[in-house]
Amino acid sequence: MVGCIVPELPEIVVYIEALAPRVLSERLEHVRVASPFLLRTATPPLSSADGKSVRELRRVGKRIAIGLEDDLWLVLHLMIAGRLHWGKRSAKVSPKRTIAAMDFPHGSLLLTEAGSQRRASLHVVQGEDGLQALDPGGMEPLTATLEAFAARLISANHTLKRALTDPRLFSGIGNAYSDEILHRAQLSPVALTQKMSQDDIARLHAATQNALVEWTDRLRAQAQGDFPENVTAFREEMAVHGKYGKPCPRCGTKVQRIRYASNETNYCPACQTRGKLLADRALSRLLKQDWPRTLEEMEDHIARRK
Repeated sequence: MVGCIVPELPEIVVYIEALAPRVLSERLEHVRVASPFLLRTATPPLSSADGKSVRELRRVGKRIAIGLEDDLWLVLHLMIAGRLHWGKRSAKVSPKRTIAAMDFPHGSLLLTEAGSQRRASLHVVQGEDGLQALDPGGMEPLTATLEAFAARLISANHTLKRALTDPRLFSGIGNAYSDEILHRAQLSPVALTQKMSQDDIARLHAATQNALVEWTDRLRAQAQGDFPENVTAFREEMAVHGKYGKPCPRCGTKVQRIRYASNETNYCPACQTRGKLLADRALSRLLKQDWPRTLEEMEDHIARRK
């Protein structure tokens, strides 16, 4: 299965940049949908998109919005396992893999979804009001001033991990890049937003913008002008995300993790939590009072179990 990641701001930006020369001003001939779970709206009908030219491409949070003539919008949310590809117009669709195709004169935009769960979505909406109804309202992190960023961050008292990944607070940031941002800022994922110093907030603001710009540039360079493939959660160049047990590139300490439901937060205890390990719910229930509070205690605990 594709790496467990909802494509975030860098991936969505690079997808849109790859789509632009292929579909802008081109006529969308037909939309083929194989999965009954994909289309989430009934009005306007999907058939109303047939024959209309593409006027605009826009990122709405983690969604890709395709603006057509007559102010009609097709809005794709890839969720965890959805991925886009550019292929031949003859490409077949099926409920098991390639679940939709948007046919243009010179090729087709293909949507695949790995696994058995069907979470990707397609909305057909009319006008700006319809489009904005799908926008959770998060601030655009790349254009936010420090003052605006700080005000949004401390508007509620959440952990930093939750605040960064809340689409109502910040647009386009998810599990993977929040790990990278927090590591770059040297801040704990469980630090509370309303207890942060001004220096901490300034460092987080800079790390957010720098990390997102750097990764967008990196993914753009990797695509080399082709349609981006291999969109995954786990990239070798990442500092901590997906790197549990591997050395932190800054200090060499083993990267640790917090697991909850199907999500995982990765962090460096030396760089981010002053050497303190953050309790993994499953392990802390198992170990109860023996949960190690430092990396040294963890190593001793592992050694005793061998």
